[in-house]
Formats: sequence, C-alpha cells, structure tokens
Amino acid sequence: MDKIIIAGGKRLSGTVPISGAKNAALTLLPCALLTEEPLTLRNLPRLADIDGFQHLLNQFGVSTTIAGSRPADFGRVMTLEATRITSSVAPYELVRKMRASILVLGPMLARMGEATVSLPGGCAIGNRPIDLHLKALEAFGARIELAAGYVKAVAPDGGLPGGRFSFPVVSVGATENALMAAVTARGVSTLINAAREPEIVDLCNLLTAMGGRIEGVGSSELTIHGVPRLHGATYRVMSDRIEAGSYACAAAITGGDIVLKGAVIAEMEATVQALRQAGVVVEPYDGGVRVASEGELRPLTLATAPYPGFATDMQAQLMAMLCRADGASVLTETIFENRYMHVPELNRMGAHIETMGRTAVVHGVPKLTGAEVMATDLRASMSLVIAGLAAEGETQVHRLYHLDRGYERLEEKFALLGAEVQRVSDE
Repeated sequence: MDKIIIAGGKRLSGTVPISGAKNAALTLLPCALLTEEPLTLRNLPRLADIDGFQHLLNQFGVSTTIAGSRPADFGRVMTLEATRITSSVAPYELVRKMRASILVLGPMLARMGEATVSLPGGCAIGNRPIDLHLKALEAFGARIELAAGYVKAVAPDGGLPGGRFSFPVVSVGATENALMAAVTARGVSTLINAAREPEIVDLCNLLTAMGGRIEGVGSSELTIHGVPRLHGATYRVMSDRIEAGSYACAAAITGGDIVLKGAVIAEMEATVQALRQAGVVVEPYDGGVRVASEGELRPLTLATAPYPGFATDMQAQLMAMLCRADGASVLTETIFENRYMHVPELNRMGAHIETMGRTAVVHGVPKLTGAEVMATDLRASMSLVIAGLAAEGETQVHRLYHLDRGYERLEEKFALLGAEVQRVSDE
C-alpha cells in the first residue's frame, strides 16, 4: 500500500490540466448497455473507480478497448461495445467496493428486461440508501425484489411502460438510474424534483446523442419520451468540477496563483462564490479558470445542498482551506450524516475544529504542522493533502486507495504547480 509524503510551505503556481469528471464518467459508462453499437468516451479519467466499472461491464459481456495514448497523458479514450449481453447479474465481489455500481440497474433493466445487482459499497460517509432508485423504477413499471443482499428488478413483457415519479428529496444517483431506464420505455416518463447537477446534464446530452428524447434538461422536471432503440455515439466527458475546486482550495491555502486548464467556471458556481467570499480571486482565463490568493483568507458560513447549492463533495477541501482563515467559519453538512471523519486528522495537524452534529466550527489558526494522518474517504483524502501543502514540515497521508478513486495522478499534477508531493510504498 502506498502513502503520499508532502513537504509543505510551497506556494503553488503554474497550470494544471483538469481531468474528465469522475462522477460524470461513472454515469456515462453504463450507457453502453443501452445499445448494441459502439460507444466511445473521450477525456475519460484514469482512476481506480473507472477501472472497477470497466471490469463490471466486462462481467456483462461488454468489450472495452483503450485507444492508443501515451502513459504520460492525462485522460484516455475508451470504446465500449455491448453487442451481446452475456449476464444480467452484478456480483457482490465487483459491486462491494464502489457505490456507483448500482447505476447498471436501470440500463440493464431497459436492455434485458431484468437485472440482479448486489447492494453497493463505496466510501463510509454515512447512510446512502437506494430506496429512491427502486421506487422510481417501480413507478416506471418494474417489479422489485430484495433478497440475500441483492436487488432483482424485472420489467413486464414488452419492456417498461414508463410512468411518473416525484422524488421526495433530490437524489443524483436515483435520477441517473431512472433516466437510463426510461429512455427506451414504451411510453412517456416524467421525473419531478430531479437532480440538476452538471453531471445529470452530461448524461442527458449523451443519451440525446444516442437518439434519446429528453425535455427539460438542466431543470428539476424531466420528461423522457421512450424510443425503440438507441445507437452508438462518440462523446467527450465533461471536466471535473470537484477536482477543479480541490486544486483551487490548494492554491488558496498556499497563497498561490494557478490556472485550472479545461475547467468551466459556470459548472462550479457555488464553489467559485465561496472562494470569492473568502477573498480568493477566481476568473475565466485562457480556456480555463485562474485562481489566485493574496493576503488573509476570510472565514465563511455555508451549508452543503443539492445543486446549484454548495456541493457536499467540496466540503472537506473547503474546510481544510478555512483552517488558515482569519476567524471562525461555520460549515453545515446537510447531505450525509457522517462526513466529518477528516476533522480529527486535520486537528492532528494543528487545526482547531469543533463538531456538533452536522455543524463544524473551523477556528482559523496561525499555522498548521505536518503529521502522519489517515485518509478515511475520497474527499477527506484531498483535504489532508491540501492541509499538508500549507503545513510546516512533512505530512504523510496513508491509505491512498481512497485518493486513487477520484484524483488522476495527483502527485504528478501537483508537481506541475511546484509542490513537493511524493508517492512511496507504505511498507
């Protein structure tokens, strides 16, 4: 197992390429199950989760090929072809490590009329039930059974008839699963209070490129007119707004000046607003976004919320940045109930953070000090790296498998910005 060693105190400067979005890619990959024709995805990030999802699709009989790209390149091109589905079961050993595996349920149900998927795993950041996924599919005509840790969904003869479902709370994953299930249904389907994240828009755009008919893209009400079949397509994965926001926080805490090449400022508005309120310069620049920080960071009060609110996936990184703010910040986590596991580790580095239920008070401190810390989930991992970049001395971050799930070749990207970040064996 590897660890990352960070020599803190270096001001970040330069340009870093932003990879394709992990959260979008994991939604676009299962679209290959919806057609017999090839689906080619460009700008696909090189991540452990992408590899895991590729193996899951291979389990169903989907062939996957990687276009020739140099090992030094960020991103890659993958062509997926599901000419013949050989299995409709997603087994526990493949699904248990990655929650996004549940996203094969909708497209497999649409294509094969049935699907059996193990209940998913993923980061231990709180209870994340899949009941809304199942209720939406039931509203579209599926019969659902739960037994022995598996979900079995069966469509009526002739396929899903479609229907109408109103989400009692916003759910990104359930919206994605419902969209993929409905796109080839026999009738019209409507989703009320649907998620509006840019990754949902990316999915709708791909399904449209494959021949789907979706109205209301980008809004909370989606109408899907079922079509008899979808065809193949070539599509570029959107840039990763969470990765971009993470590097922005790293620049801010080090007093840096960097360019996030390929980032789209309109897709990360809540993060941009928070950074600007903290006194950070964020502006469009030469096909990307410039982030610059001079002087003291200002404290913030904000709460996570579904898009267009502040993303829960940015909470840990912003918290790390605010450890060096001039004053006390108040953060409230409204999405997940167990997403402050990074707080004890940040406090080991000299931070002063108090938690009360879903609220954290971050008291800015004059300095952070390097320490050995343990990553507990994907975004928490990045928060520790961000803190380590600003800390005096050396920081060692253990359990990097979390980090590798969502950040493409992080140490190489930070090297482009002048940081001293080294990956070594943990033995």
